[in-house]
Amino acid sequence: MAEQDWDIISGVGRTALAVAAVRAIETHRADRLIDDPHAEVLVRAADQGMAFPTTPEALAAIPDDERGWAERIDHYVGVRSRVFDDFLLAAARSGLRQFVVLAAGLDARPYRLDWPGGTVVFELDQPKVLQFKRETLADVELPCGYRPIGVDLREDWPAALIGAGFDTAEPAAWLAEGLLPYLPAEAERRLLATITELSAPSSRVAVEEFGDTARIRDDPKIAEYGRKQGMDLDELLHAGGVPVTEVLDELGWRAEAEPSEDAATRLGRDPGRAVGPMLDISRFVTAVKPG
Repeated sequence: MAEQDWDIISGVGRTALAVAAVRAIETHRADRLIDDPHAEVLVRAADQGMAFPTTPEALAAIPDDERGWAERIDHYVGVRSRVFDDFLLAAARSGLRQFVVLAAGLDARPYRLDWPGGTVVFELDQPKVLQFKRETLADVELPCGYRPIGVDLREDWPAALIGAGFDTAEPAAWLAEGLLPYLPAEAERRLLATITELSAPSSRVAVEEFGDTARIRDDPKIAEYGRKQGMDLDELLHAGGVPVTEVLDELGWRAEAEPSEDAATRLGRDPGRAVGPMLDISRFVTAVKPG
């Protein structure tokens, strides 16, 4: 399958499905960090059976040696999702009304967050992924202006974004969650530079930074869990990411980073329950472009 033909049950589209399943499990937790009632709906609509459990009960049915890893991935994604939800809502409270989510996958933030009036959320991802989400959630009322843009991020996505109504003269909040690990280092730099070019003063950006994805790809238990869900992590993840805070500072942003382990502790989650290699190499980077 050519990369531009990714759909929701293959390639990178399948990773979006896997993360949606984890968000569904997180939503069912008594101590949940996010509330995504649409995640389970999306996973069930993909009709992939037990490959992607969506409830704690379904997770409990997985064999013991696999269940532990699934539970630990849930802990990490729950923390990550909450950190970026808080980032977006804080940007909205500051007065920003343009939001751009790159490689949005099946996260339902346009549907599930409490957006202020006048907000417009642009989501960019593969056409079939966004089409699947829109068709599955067609009956859900949107609390914001929603503009999905089906485009490969290696193509001229800035033109597609501007064509959809994005205003480069107004500040915006950008989110790249779970994207940078799939990009070669030079592509990461180009992405951050392009975001900078499109961002007016007072814009904000948040990204998930992975220092060395080899720590994940080389972990046999994580690799086996990925294979059983139809994902080849060696093929999907690139090694050697860029130092995001340094790059953003060079581009004129004021950047800061929070290690994911610290974020877990801050949010009341035991960091020891999350996937070890991910906590060791992952940081949540946020930045503001000075006005």
